[in-house]
Amino acid sequence: MKHFIALDIGGTSIKYGVINEMGVILRKGEIKTEAEKGGQALLKKITDLIKEQMQGAPHIDGIGISTAGQVCPKSGSVLFATDNLPGWTGIELKKHIQDTFLLPVAVENDVNAAALGEKWLGAGSEVEDFLCLTIGTGIGGAIVINGKVYHGIAGTAGEFGHIVIHKGGKPCTCGSKGCFEQYASTKALALIAEEINLKNRFKSKIITGKMIFEEAAKGDIVCQEAIDLFINNMAVGIASLVHIFNPGFIIIGGGISAQGLWLSQKIEQAVKASVMPSFAKELHVCFAKLGNDAGILGSVYGLL
Repeated sequence: MKHFIALDIGGTSIKYGVINEMGVILRKGEIKTEAEKGGQALLKKITDLIKEQMQGAPHIDGIGISTAGQVCPKSGSVLFATDNLPGWTGIELKKHIQDTFLLPVAVENDVNAAALGEKWLGAGSEVEDFLCLTIGTGIGGAIVINGKVYHGIAGTAGEFGHIVIHKGGKPCTCGSKGCFEQYASTKALALIAEEINLKNRFKSKIITGKMIFEEAAKGDIVCQEAIDLFINNMAVGIASLVHIFNPGFIIIGGGISAQGLWLSQKIEQAVKASVMPSFAKELHVCFAKLGNDAGILGSVYGLL
């Protein structure tokens, strides 16, 4: 039985675990990234973490790493990372870990890794082709064709959050205006709530998506309206993806997937109403199943 060490590196935390080839997580944990210390400090941190996980673990056959940022699929280097991971751009991640531990290493972008985790043991386990979206502060995407991630010529395919759905609309962190994630991320949901004057309905000055869903579940009509607008925005962006890829399956992960079947069904209905009938006929939208474990599981999928 093969065993792997897996890491999922985000701007706030690093999830880690020891996983066997059947996908059983034998050990897992989470530590702070401390990204503000810079790229080299983070590289040392994950190197030390891997050493710690090797102590008392079964024989390790490889190391899988999922990381925020754009990753070169061939070299395993970080092509670009935002200010959430300062100094991470240009880090030769795969080479460093491979040279240090003399083991096979797989490095993948975090959303791609989550998609591979869902392909292996989650919502996509019975299909070969699907799109995966993660809805959080922003919107990430992955394209899985014939059971493999499609990376594109530069390794950065799947930036679904930066499809422009409102020309000249809200400014985006990417430098463009009207991007999908400015209208259909959880951050966007909070802004929608503020725009329809929900701010004085909550004791907290900060409105979160979770708060809005909680109040909507209690029957709050205004919160329900905010969610409906959010779903409609989501449907507009996903409809463009459907018309390009003609997928049979779309998996949605991130914070909103905790809301359950009712929300995935509403999103599916809105998307089907927004596309040509021939595209809607065999389209299925569902939420991811693996939650926070998707990244560490998907990180080792390429090593199996």
